[in-house]
Amino acid sequence: MNHLAHLFLSQPTVESRVGNLLGDFAQGLDVDALSDQVRVGLYNHRAVDAFTDHHPDVLACKPLFSAQRRRFSGIALDVLFDHYLLRHWARFTRIPKHLFIDSVYQDLAAGRELMPSRMAVTTARMVEHDWFNAYAHLDNIGFALDRIAGRIRFPNQFEGVIEEIRVLDAELEARFLRFFPELVEDNRRRGTPSAE
Repeated sequence: MNHLAHLFLSQPTVESRVGNLLGDFAQGLDVDALSDQVRVGLYNHRAVDAFTDHHPDVLACKPLFSAQRRRFSGIALDVLFDHYLLRHWARFTRIPKHLFIDSVYQDLAAGRELMPSRMAVTTARMVEHDWFNAYAHLDNIGFALDRIAGRIRFPNQFEGVIEEIRVLDAELEARFLRFFPELVEDNRRRGTPSAE
């Protein structure tokens, strides 16, 4: 899952939200040096990723991509699933989207001292450029994925993957709508209820 979904599946506290994003920035991190709440958030991030990576509907999405882009299909799905979460927000929570996003941005700004430097830089950009409201538009998902393609350190054909996503949109969305409620329930069973 990508950033918004991890935050959606966290507790509404600074430490939990930082921890739930930390999984994408944890390489070389001394986990024992984290506060208990941040560490629990990190472990939740990892549990969410493990559930996602092994879910039959997520696995079934990957072969739908062309051979030259399939290697990066997991990245595409992570970002796209944030879009689908926004598209179907009211199915999953009664909290208005804008209020949730505003509170997340406030908590990420308040928790900057808890973050490794690379994460602090990324979350500052996230807030400044309002990534989460931007993700509500499929064109912006394409822009985000093209930026990711440009950061891959070897030649690839990932850029332009949004054109495949447009063709596959209905099927990918249907699989998300089967998968995500099961992820929310798994998260709840593990003691981390999502935004209600």
